[in-house]
Amino acid sequence: MRTRKILSLAFLGFALFLGVNSFAQKASKNIVEVAVGSDNHTTLVAAIKAAELVETLSGKGPFTVFAPTNEAFEKLPKGTVESLLEPKNLKKLQGILTYHVVAGKLDSKAVIAAITAGKGKAVLTTVQGAKLTASLKGKNVILSDDSGGFAIVTAVDLNANNGIIHVIESVLTHK
Repeated sequence: MRTRKILSLAFLGFALFLGVNSFAQKASKNIVEVAVGSDNHTTLVAAIKAAELVETLSGKGPFTVFAPTNEAFEKLPKGTVESLLEPKNLKKLQGILTYHVVAGKLDSKAVIAAITAGKGKAVLTTVQGAKLTASLKGKNVILSDDSGGFAIVTAVDLNANNGIIHVIESVLTHK
């Protein structure tokens, strides 16, 4: 019986060790590495590579990234993504992607606090230089772009060692 308890405790310790190591590995990934690990963000990863932003988004940061899913990119008019990935559209693609990035690490609590402090709206300046407006609709955070479009935040607080990612279901655009 004593041997059984010792084996159980050893197994539990090993399982905890594996769990802690898995968490540490995830926490040690940068924003690009976290995105690469997501099957729902393969289009975003391809766009980041085509836009030559891998080094930037792997850098020190911190960054807050509002990451459109593959389905978000599929909502764009047919041929848009393919066109944006062409080398001749590098600057345009960079502009679109950096419109989804805010300097600093804004977790969901910080975003909600900013919306509350702003009496229902928080204006976020993107690294592209334009503005996004965050607001609440029920329990959902909505991001409005300066072209009249919006995206619903569908997952929050995906931590990286150089910032945080929030998943959105639409691609944001700017004028």
